[in-house]
Amino acid sequence: MRETDGKVTPLMTDATPSLDLVFELLSNSRRRYALYHLNDQPDGVATLETLTENVVAFEQQTGTRDGEHTTDRHASVRMALTHTHLPKLEDAGLLEYDRRSEMVRYWRQPSVEEWLEHAHHKEIT
Repeated sequence: MRETDGKVTPLMTDATPSLDLVFELLSNSRRRYALYHLNDQPDGVATLETLTENVVAFEQQTGTRDGEHTTDRHASVRMALTHTHLPKLEDAGLLEYDRRSEMVRYWRQPSVEEWLEHAHHKEIT
């Protein structure tokens, strides 16, 4: 269950996202980096702070957005995750983000993970 604008709606975790949606979701590096981290967690759970730190680390590792001061980057990543990327992933049924506890729970999707692992291999290793 998730809360959206005061309404509680069920997550559609059993629905398989379309290929177009998968590629749209993976087209943004910060969404990919967040999913890389969540996919690596045995329970698929992370705090917003941990997720932010890992996205910043991926950006530093890959040279994405070079020149941005670490403190500024951290704030920028956190804001982008909170206001753009986590809601988009939540709307797609890939995760649940609890704004009160700042906990993120990833709902495993084999169709997404196949492309996510391929992207991770090409981008990070």
